[in-house]
Amino acid sequence: MDVSDAALLLVAGLAAGTVNAVAGGGSLITFPALLAVGLPPVPANVSNSVAVCPGYLASVAGSWRDLPSRRTVLSLLPTAVLGAVAGTWLLLNTPARAFELVVPFLVLGATAVLAFQDPLRRLVGHPRDLGARRRLGTLQAMVLVGAVYGGYFGAALGVMLVAGLALVLDEALARVSALKNLISAVVGLTTVVIFAAFGPLNWAAVAVVAPATLVGGYAGARLVRRLPPVVLKSLIVVFGTVIGLFLLYRALR
Repeated sequence: MDVSDAALLLVAGLAAGTVNAVAGGGSLITFPALLAVGLPPVPANVSNSVAVCPGYLASVAGSWRDLPSRRTVLSLLPTAVLGAVAGTWLLLNTPARAFELVVPFLVLGATAVLAFQDPLRRLVGHPRDLGARRRLGTLQAMVLVGAVYGGYFGAALGVMLVAGLALVLDEALARVSALKNLISAVVGLTTVVIFAAFGPLNWAAVAVVAPATLVGGYAGARLVRRLPPVVLKSLIVVFGTVIGLFLLYRALR
C-alpha cells in the first residue's frame, strides 16, 4: 500500500463514519475504496466490516443520551448478536451470487418503508395502538433480519434498521437513530470477532480505515442531534435509494 492508497482509504473512512451515523450506507464508500486499492471482493468485504466498526462505536458515544428505554435496548442486544453470527456464517460458507441479487431489493424496500412510514402506520396500526407483546415481537424480528444482513454484507444496514425500527417504535427519529447506532455497533463487534478468527482480513487496510471511521462516526452522531426530523428522514431516504440502485446495478452488470 503506497501513500496515495492510504490517503484514499483515510478520506473514505472519514466520510463513511459520518454517513453511517447520519443515515447509514457508509460502507458503500469504504468498500469500493478497498477494491480500488487492489483487494479482491471477499477480503475487501471482510476488511470493510471490521474497519467500519469503530465508527459505529463512536456513533454510540455521540448519541448515547438519545437512546430509548434501557429495558427495550437490553432485550434487543442478544437478538442482534445471534443475527450477526448467522450473517457471517452465510458469508463464509455459502455462494454470494443469490444473496447479492436480493440485497438491492431489501435496501430499496427498507427505504420505501421509511419514505411511506405514515401511510404504512395507518395500514398496520400506529405503534402506540399495538399490544406490548406484539410490538416487542415485531421489534425483535426487525432487529434479527437487520443483523443477519449486517453480518453478511452490512452496507445500508443503518437505512434498513431505521426503517424497521421507526415503523414499530413510537419515538422521535433521533432516538430511533441512536438505537440504530447501538445495534449496528453490536453487529459490528460480532463480525469483528468472527472475521478476525476466520475471515481473510487485510490488517493494513483496517489500520488506516478504522481510526478514520471513529472520528467521522462521532462527528456524524453529533450532527444528527441538530438536524430537524424531516431533514434527517429525507437524507436517509435519499441515501437508501442511491445505495439500493447502486447495488442493483452492480449485481446485474
